[in-house]
Amino acid sequence: MRSASAEGESEIWRVLARVSDPELPILSIVELGIVRYVHWRDTEPPHVGITPTYSGCPATDVIRAAVRASLACAGYGDAIIEEVLAPPWTSDWLTAEGRRKLADSGIAPPVRSAQAHGGVACPRCASRATQLVSEFGSTPCKAHYRCTACLEPFEHFKCL
Repeated sequence: MRSASAEGESEIWRVLARVSDPELPILSIVELGIVRYVHWRDTEPPHVGITPTYSGCPATDVIRAAVRASLACAGYGDAIIEEVLAPPWTSDWLTAEGRRKLADSGIAPPVRSAQAHGGVACPRCASRATQLVSEFGSTPCKAHYRCTACLEPFEHFKCL
């Protein structure tokens, strides 16, 4: 068993940064903002807090299993994974890098709740002349839109 240290916590964060979200594999769970903390004190095993993106998200069990497997492969098999429900996850927790990756892959990132005016920008041409086609996309956390400027369809990661 490894001993607790700031370097150990940093190493665990690096391990978690390599765990992809199963529904958005272009993002790590750290970029998605669902890893809430890594705590490792004294002789106790490390504790990792994760928050589901929404109650009943079908990816939560898959994410937990991927975290467990990744930590075990890195030598942290004794880590305790804790589900943190309060405060609930918000799309504001997506990192700037996560937002960039979404846009680069053709998915409009969520607008921060404080900037929600002005509509959804097309990830291809940046026009805000877009229309909601369907409230639900390939996953419950995405919606289908169409850009009326470039006429391209795209998905939008919903603000939660």
